[in-house]
Amino acid sequence: MIIKDIEFKLKDGRTAILRSANEKDAKAFIEYMKKSTGETDFLLRTPEECETQTIEQEIDFINNCNSSDAQAMIVCEVGGKLAGNCMVWWNNRVKTGHRASVAIGLLSEFWNQGIGTRMFQEMIKIAENNPKILQMELDFIEGNSRARALYEKMGFRITGINFNAIRQKDGTLCNEYSMIREINR
Repeated sequence: MIIKDIEFKLKDGRTAILRSANEKDAKAFIEYMKKSTGETDFLLRTPEECETQTIEQEIDFINNCNSSDAQAMIVCEVGGKLAGNCMVWWNNRVKTGHRASVAIGLLSEFWNQGIGTRMFQEMIKIAENNPKILQMELDFIEGNSRARALYEKMGFRITGINFNAIRQKDGTLCNEYSMIREINR
């Protein structure tokens, strides 16, 4: 699914653009993923795992997202640089097609600028515009209080804990929390 470009101001006055990723973003997106996964232990991949992604694979992924009617990938660009991304996706199955999953990432230099809130607002709009979607779902890793605060601000609530679901590189086991936001029409 392709979204229309959305321009907005960051808290510090810079201009940001939310838009669909395109093939030209493939190399920069891989670099963004390597950097963002190296900045925090709260994402599900490591920088080393991101290094295995080829530009061709990333182009295929971007094209699949853009041509799908069941997912959207949004990137945030600030000053020509990829600052963050988010995704919303669902399936068309009878029993689970009412559930949309969401994920978000943001480089640390862009934290506290309102980007996460804007990306969530757009993902929520996408879900609300699909009459089949009744709830949005996400997971976060124990200790990620910044993410939890954003998710709660956007209307998500904790619905469960998956104990020891995440194993960090140093072997530490962390719980993973599930959250849901109902779509109210």
